[in-house]
Amino acid sequence: MEIDGIISALVIGIVIGVLGRLVVPGRQRIGILWTILVGIAAALIGSALASALGVADTNGVDWVEWLIQIALAAVGVAALDRAKLNR
Repeated sequence: MEIDGIISALVIGIVIGVLGRLVVPGRQRIGILWTILVGIAAALIGSALASALGVADTNGVDWVEWLIQIALAAVGVAALDRAKLNR
């Protein structure tokens, strides 16, 4: 992976993580670094899932892929928040 691919993955991960965090109701007790890491993981897994479903490359904006990524980020943020709460 080239440097521009890594930078774009970080930027997309930040955006996906923040959007996923906004979807989860209430206050989350995880830090911004965890939010970014969850966002990066959700972006990568969501892209792979959208590709497997055949909705990754469409004409225009890939709304379904974005929705999958944001949903995965929301689940990840909620899971980490719950895990931190149980500690």
